[in-house]
Amino acid sequence: MTDQNIKQQLRAIVDAARERRAEDVTVLDLTDVSSTLEYFVICTATAGLQLNAVQENIREKAQAAGLPRPSVEGPSERWLLLAFGGSVVVHIMTRDAREYYDLEGLWSDAQVLEFPETPTA
Repeated sequence: MTDQNIKQQLRAIVDAARERRAEDVTVLDLTDVSSTLEYFVICTATAGLQLNAVQENIREKAQAAGLPRPSVEGPSERWLLLAFGGSVVVHIMTRDAREYYDLEGLWSDAQVLEFPETPTA
């Protein structure tokens, strides 16, 4: 998979999360710090309905961008994980879960990729 291709797929996921009002969407590039993981997308959603809405929109947009059907871990009221093959893992978490598990702290050696919000027309 080309670097440009994965960036477009990550952009599709980030935009899909933001479309459903997920907050603090962060993309970590783990390729230099992990032998098995490539990219984490982490975002915050309120429990239940919003978590589900974010997850459904990400699944739809990611598959449209060429990612495989994700496997789903969880879901719980606090955290849902979507794994798109071995390359992209999306964590949709409540604020409490995100603070508790602190994935950004755990993977602090990873590079943070910037995906600025695109102005809507």
